Amino acid sequence: MDQPVTAVIAEYWAIGLFIFAVLALCAFMIGASMLLGGRSRGRSKDIPFESGVIGTGSARQRFSVKFYLVAMLFVIFDIEAVFLFAWAVSVREVGWVGFWGAAIFIFVLLAGLLYDSRVGALDWAPKGRKPSTSRSR
Repeated sequence: MDQPVTAVIAEYWAIGLFIFAVLALCAFMIGASMLLGGRSRGRSKDIPFESGVIGTGSARQRFSVKFYLVAMLFVIFDIEAVFLFAWAVSVREVGWVGFWGAAIFIFVLLAGLLYDSRVGALDWAPKGRKPSTSRSR
């Protein structure tokens, strides 16, 4: 049967109070920081700060694709660690089926790492020149 409106309101009053308290706390912190925060101005306040070094050059500098490739490989293998951690926590419940599933998962990831190594995705140093076998006259 349908509950009366007062019963529904009684069930959810704590959530409404919590939302109101969070909003009030946020408003208080923003207001307090505006009242108590510093208002100094100066030449050094208007420049961006990064590790104590004043930036030079263009912000539109191009980066090598290797940086993005390494970032993607890091994300892939970081997610692999999360999956293996979940498997390690539940290893007793999943039994041998889970063990072989994790073994296949690790094998596929190692094959991917081997492939990345073979195609040069992990090579950072430029390849040296090979000595030429033919002599020019």
